[in-house]
Amino acid sequence: MMLTDIPTPAALIDETRMKDNIARMQAHMTALGVRLRPHVKTAKCIEVARRQQAEGASGITVSTLKEAEQFFAAGFDDILYAACITPNKIDRALALRRRGCRLTVIVDSIAAAEALAARGQAEQHAFDVMIEVDTDGHRSGVKPDDALLIGIAGTLHQGGAVVKGVMTHAGSSYDLNTHEALARLAEQERSLIVEAAARLRSAGLPCPEVSVGSTPTALCARDLSDVTEVRAGVYVFFDLVMSNVGVCTPHEIALSVLTTVIGHQTEKGWVIVDAGWMAMSRDRGTARHGIDYSYGAICGQDGRSLDDYIMTAANQEHGIVCRRDGQADPDIAQRFPIGSLLRVLPNHACATGAQFSAYQLIDGERAVATWERFDGW
Repeated sequence: MMLTDIPTPAALIDETRMKDNIARMQAHMTALGVRLRPHVKTAKCIEVARRQQAEGASGITVSTLKEAEQFFAAGFDDILYAACITPNKIDRALALRRRGCRLTVIVDSIAAAEALAARGQAEQHAFDVMIEVDTDGHRSGVKPDDALLIGIAGTLHQGGAVVKGVMTHAGSSYDLNTHEALARLAEQERSLIVEAAARLRSAGLPCPEVSVGSTPTALCARDLSDVTEVRAGVYVFFDLVMSNVGVCTPHEIALSVLTTVIGHQTEKGWVIVDAGWMAMSRDRGTARHGIDYSYGAICGQDGRSLDDYIMTAANQEHGIVCRRDGQADPDIAQRFPIGSLLRVLPNHACATGAQFSAYQLIDGERAVATWERFDGW
C-alpha cells in the first residue's frame, strides 16, 4: 500500500529509522555492560517490543497494569511496573503473578510497603518489589540518604515481599541540552542510586538489582559501574523534544503523522490540514526549549524536512501549517496543493502515539504492515 492509499491522519513508523534507533541504544548498553529493559509505554505495541527484544533487550518496563497484562499475554513475562503501586491495584498485580508473570512492582512509602506486605502475607505470596529513589528532584522517590529508605526495605523484608532492589528515573534530563550536562546527570543518577543500594546492603537488607533510566542519560552515560539495568523508552522513535535535548536529530525521528492538505488561507500564508490536536496531542514540550516547533515540524510526503514550516496551531481536527518566521508565503496554495500529503514530526512521541489505535510501518513511501497499538489503564 502506498502512502496515498492510507486514510489520514495516520501514525507512521519509519522502519529503517526505528531499527537504527534500537540498534544504537542496545549497542551502547552492551558496551557499558548492563541489561537494557525498554520502557514500552512509548509505542504500546507488541511488534515494536519484539524488535527491541530481538536486538538484545532483556525484559520490559511498563507504566500501567494494562500494559503488563497485554504484553504478558503476548509472551513477555519479565515485567517491571514502574509506577508506585497503590492498594487498589495489588490484587490485579497478584493475579498476573499467579499466572506466571514475573512482575516486579515499586513503592516509595511506608504506607505502600505495608499494604503490599500485608496482602502478600494474607495470600502466602511474596511480591518482588523495588524501591524508587529520587536522584534529581524530578518526581517520585525516596532520597538516597533518607532513613525512610531503610524503613521501607525493612517493612518489605518482614514478610509478604522480597526486596529486589532500587530504581530511579532522571526525568530532569529533558531540561538539558548538551552532551556534557547530560553526562554529568547520568553520573549523578548512577552514583546516587548506587549509594542507596550500598546503604541497604550495609543495613543487612538485600539489594540485588540497581536500575536507572531515561533516554538522554542512557545515551550519554560514560560509566554504569554497579548498575545492573537501564530503562529507556522514547529512543525507539525519538521526537522533537529529544532532538532539542541533543540526543538525536530530526532526521532520526521514526514516528510521524501523515496528514492531507484540505484548505488554505492564502492571505495569511496558512495551509489547513486534517491533523489537529486529536492527532498530534496537546503536548507543547518544545515551547520551553531554544527551538519551539509549536505542534510539530513539517516534512514532505517523502519524509524530507521542510525546515521553514511548522504546525503553528491545532484545533480538534484541523491543523494550521505556515512558515516558522510568521511571514506569509504568497505561493502557499501552489506549494502545498489541496489533497497533497505532508508528514508531521511530533514533539512527544508517547503523547502523539497515544492518539492512534494502530501504526503504519513504512519503507520509503510504501506501507508494509499495520501494527496495532493499545491504550487505557
